[in-house]
Amino acid sequence: MVGSALRRGSHAYVYLVSKAGHISRGHQHQAWHSRPAAVECVAQRAPGSVVELLGKSYPQDDHSNLTQKVLARVGRNLHNQQHHPLWLIKERVKDHFYKQYVGRSGTPLFSVHDNLSPVVTTWQNFDSLLIPAEHPSRKKGDNYYLNRTHMLRAHTSAHQWDLLHAGLDAFLVVGDVYRRDQIDSQHYPVFHQLEAVRLFSKHELFAGIEDGESLQLFEQSSRSTHKQETHTMEAMKLVEFDLKQTLTRLMTHLFGDGLEIRWVDCYFPFTHPSFEMEINFRGEWLEVLGCGVMEQRLVNSAGAQDRIGWAFGLGLERLAMILYDIHDIRLFWSEDERFLKQFRVANINQKVKFQPLSKYPALINDISFWLPSETYTENDFYDLVRTIGGDLVEKVDLIDKFEHPKLPVQQCTWDAVFEVLL
Repeated sequence: MVGSALRRGSHAYVYLVSKAGHISRGHQHQAWHSRPAAVECVAQRAPGSVVELLGKSYPQDDHSNLTQKVLARVGRNLHNQQHHPLWLIKERVKDHFYKQYVGRSGTPLFSVHDNLSPVVTTWQNFDSLLIPAEHPSRKKGDNYYLNRTHMLRAHTSAHQWDLLHAGLDAFLVVGDVYRRDQIDSQHYPVFHQLEAVRLFSKHELFAGIEDGESLQLFEQSSRSTHKQETHTMEAMKLVEFDLKQTLTRLMTHLFGDGLEIRWVDCYFPFTHPSFEMEINFRGEWLEVLGCGVMEQRLVNSAGAQDRIGWAFGLGLERLAMILYDIHDIRLFWSEDERFLKQFRVANINQKVKFQPLSKYPALINDISFWLPSETYTENDFYDLVRTIGGDLVEKVDLIDKFEHPKLPVQQCTWDAVFEVLL
């Protein structure tokens, strides 16, 4: 979404905008999650230069500010790498929606879109979501622009209008998003969002409601803190109820029964009313997502004038850091086997607690020595290694054995992996 400018890199709402972090709530919100403004530092581009990205060429201009570091991250798609922690979160959410929401034909109600290009137009990223032209979330200091008309999406909500216009009324969008941000363990210029949108027809919303046929979705009234001017109070309340029930079930699925939840009123340009969801996790209230009743102007412009709906967005890193106890967002980009192997689980719902590892790579040493012919066992060597190396030694393997043809001795070569825990 496009609220202010992602607040917290580790979590970000995905619907129309995103809002990530604990910055003051208010006019600056650009997306479900927004971050603090970053210091602007734009590299000078040579006239007529172009940038090649995902098989296309984009002419550069005075708005171009992409760095090679960020470009190298495009196409990595961590959320689609099997057994990656972000993939696990995505699959858990997808599995929950597939099982909980089934259409009349028995197929999943929500379609999933997790391979859309991160290159979007500025119209898709801002205008389609009703982000004003002067909104601070458009600043070069907060976004990565290929040029004045194209950019790396700042939220997955950039695809919302297109999917609605294509006739979809229930979908999940997952992808990498890009925001210029500060450097610390909670922020990174690339992170991942998951957002959901659902629209209701009059029949769908009022089905099962007594005298539902007499109720209406729309009216012409005044806008208030509780509803939009075009929505009836009955329709708004039912959409809000369905949204909160949907999210409560999702968070209970992820965190377990007995989860304490509270809702905080907030502001997003693309929803009204809008809310943040907070959960009480290990005695601390944590903001996990943003949501709201979709602005009818947005829905109408996409060609769904007879529908009313809700949307929510969350940050995959944010959830993974909470669920798996990962303390540094940069670890998600690690190719270190010691990190990745911890998430190779047989069941996506299996509990995982990340075990911290050294920021330095493992050291592998081969050690060869002669063994006495008697009174020796392999465990003698293991005890010696533990005595000297302690828990720094992760694994010891016997890789070769040699018997001297004339002398009654053996030579063994051991492969020892040392993990530097600093």
